[in-house]
Amino acid sequence: MEYIYAGMLLHRAGKPVTEEAVKKVLEAAGVKVDDGRVKALVAALEGVDIDAAIKEAAVSAAPVAAAPAAEAKKEEKKPEEKKVSEEQAAAGLGALFG
Repeated sequence: MEYIYAGMLLHRAGKPVTEEAVKKVLEAAGVKVDDGRVKALVAALEGVDIDAAIKEAAVSAAPVAAAPAAEAKKEEKKPEEKKVSEEQAAAGLGALFG
């Protein structure tokens, strides 16, 4: 994940996302750099419009973020549970102990 963050940081700063730049960011953060992962990241980002990818990810994540609020509203509308008298509860417990 830190490799992706390094690429995003470089992009946000207006710097080119190169192998050398990603390595410098990771080293500055104290991460042990894996050259293969750096090469893979730079190759994967080649020709990608990072701004468009970020916007697309934000749009697709918006409905997911709204889902918990909708679930909370559904839970509030649950029908009330039937109240059991103490005698009924005691009778049920008595069945457990024979």
